[in-house]
Amino acid sequence: MSKTLTASVLAALLLAALTACGGISDDDEKSSGQGGGSSTKVVDARDAFAELSGKVAAAKLTGRVTAENDPNALLGRPHQYTSKITFSDRRISGDNVVGADKGDVSRGGAIEVFGTAADATARAKYIQSVTKSMSALAEYDYVHGTVLVRVSHYLTPKQADAYKLATSELN
Repeated sequence: MSKTLTASVLAALLLAALTACGGISDDDEKSSGQGGGSSTKVVDARDAFAELSGKVAAAKLTGRVTAENDPNALLGRPHQYTSKITFSDRRISGDNVVGADKGDVSRGGAIEVFGTAADATARAKYIQSVTKSMSALAEYDYVHGTVLVRVSHYLTPKQADAYKLATSELN
């Protein structure tokens, strides 16, 4: 097998395993609250998206992750997300995401809600550690309390900043 093909297969396997990647916001530790607690109330991912999409008009809800359709098989597992939605962003060209599944973070993003802020921060850090050497899998990750907002790397830093601001203002 050629080196190029091997690298492509490896990248595809990592992408399938994670269905995302990214950069943790500078506010992670601040937003994780005192003693691992939450500085915000626990919300459902749909409620968080309703707030976020009111501030980022390009975001459109594309799916709700259930235990049956979760590609990561993490929903409801210990220290993992308790709810998750996926969304698209109309500023991302369809040419960039050819072959990506409907709920793939590269199409726009995802919101994952956890039982504790510490679990949300741990998930964001895990994604970063696994993907930091693979820029093709990178994403922007913003943690606010128990909420992790994952945003596609196809957006510019300025476009992603709108998600960062909206995440910081979640109730």
